[in-house]
Amino acid sequence: MLKGKTAIITGAGRGIGRAIALQFAGHGARVVLNYRKSISQIEELLQVIKDSGGEAIAIKADVSIEEEAKLLIKEAVKEFGKLDILVNNAGINKDNLLIRMSEEEFDQVININLKGTFFCMKHAAQVMLRQRFGKIINISSVIGITGNIGQSNYAASKAGVIGMTKSVARELASRGITVNAVAPGFIRTDMTETLPDKVKEASMAAIPLGRFGDSSEVAGAVSFLASDMANYITGQVLQVDGGMIM
Repeated sequence: MLKGKTAIITGAGRGIGRAIALQFAGHGARVVLNYRKSISQIEELLQVIKDSGGEAIAIKADVSIEEEAKLLIKEAVKEFGKLDILVNNAGINKDNLLIRMSEEEFDQVININLKGTFFCMKHAAQVMLRQRFGKIINISSVIGITGNIGQSNYAASKAGVIGMTKSVARELASRGITVNAVAPGFIRTDMTETLPDKVKEASMAAIPLGRFGDSSEVAGAVSFLASDMANYITGQVLQVDGGMIM
């Protein structure tokens, strides 16, 4: 499905990013694994991909810093000669109630989740415009659509990703570049495992399918949008949430 394609996945060390990397490699893509801190997780993931016959490299970069995001794109193209797919997955949360939230907590989330996506798209687009082809998939969240108590910074960043996705999709469409977003709901990750049982139960009750999603199910949506099957889809937000906010 992605044979011969080159793909960058930011924040690929764990959770959804890891699942996307494994699916992409399984579909034949040459994968560039971006990480900021999780070197041991990236090394393990590299080995898993290589052991299964896939092709992957790892590049350390803090995408919230424009020069590092620019270098990430440059190094990927230098290694593989082109860039077909960019998945902006890197993200953090620093939850707090509005009146208690510090400027630092707000800025850290905006810088990585929103500015990081902007920087990577900006520099990837320069490559894709020359190629007259490319696919960009941004990982947003249902929280960017509904909002959530204690997550005003995270909701702002993920809503911003949706608005930016639609704007950039309009800018790049004439050159054959598609830009879409995937908005996961409650997905089983390290983050959701630490939630109190009461929160998990309340969340489950709001999901028509009656369960949390799996990272591989988000990766499936991303793989579809990255494939030729989605060539006529752009500017869309695909919710992978078990029907939570239908």
